[in-house]
Amino acid sequence: MSTTDAITPIEVPAWAWLVVAFAVFAIYLVTLENGALLGSAANTLHEFLHHGRHFGAVPCH
Repeated sequence: MSTTDAITPIEVPAWAWLVVAFAVFAIYLVTLENGALLGSAANTLHEFLHHGRHFGAVPCH
């Protein structure tokens, strides 16, 4: 490998990082949130996503 074959860095736009952050937060809410972050609103969210959790093989109770 010569020095001219250097790997050029990939430039990722700022909006792509926001999309990734939103996706990670959404996955957290669907799979793990049971009140640690949202408090009393977590129960409503849990019931709203309950069957989706089972469909995705995520244990929730």
